[in-house]
Formats: sequence, structure tokens, C-alpha cells
Amino acid sequence: MAQRLSAAGLAWKPAPGDRFAIPDRGLDEDVFVLSNMTIEVHTRPEGQVLGFNGTTEWAMDDVEFDEALWLPREDQLRELLGGTFRALRREDERWAVDITLMDEEQTFSGETAEDAYAAALLHLLAAAGLG
Repeated sequence: MAQRLSAAGLAWKPAPGDRFAIPDRGLDEDVFVLSNMTIEVHTRPEGQVLGFNGTTEWAMDDVEFDEALWLPREDQLRELLGGTFRALRREDERWAVDITLMDEEQTFSGETAEDAYAAALLHLLAAAGLG
């Protein structure tokens, strides 16, 4: 879902606590967290990089920003829905997110609350012409 959001134009403004993955580098299953102590965003003349501080066991010091895939949390997805968000509810074994867009109510579901929020956000990005 994170790849679909990124492809739809969702921009990441990195902040401490953000989760991300590094796909296609043998680290697909690992989730990293930005922290002022261990992983920081550094702005360099050639662009932003994610710096891995104090990770001597790794053969990786920096990762180009565009190589990382942001994994938005539930609260971040809900915030990105803004004023369109109406409700999150459980429906049997799935989660449902209700939004209102241009006076039209719509529901999006997913296996997790994050998946339901992401489906609603993908719809908003498409409606805005970004997806």
C-alpha cells in the first residue's frame, strides 16, 4: 500500500518517529524508524539522504532519500484525510473508513485500519489528479 501511495504522489516530509523501508536492497522485510539518535535526515548539495548513525555492524552509512519508502502510520494517514474523514469502524473482520468528498459519502475497507485509511487516501489523491 505504501508503494501505491508513493506512486500516487504522496510526498514524505520526514520527521522523527516516521517508519520507512528500503526496498530492493535485500532489506525488504526490515522497518526503520527516523530518530535523532540513530537515523537522521541530512540535507546535502546533491539532495537529502538518510544517515545511519552509529551502525558499525552495517555496511551502510547513508541511503538516498528517494530509495526509502515511507510507511505512514495510522495517525498520519488519518491526518492526511483532513476534513474528509468521518469515522473509523470495525466491520466483521475488516476495518472501514468513512469519508465525505464533495458532499458524497464513501467507505473504504481494509484488513487493517492503516489499509482502510490508505485506500481512502488513494481515492483522494486520484480525485485531486495526483493518483
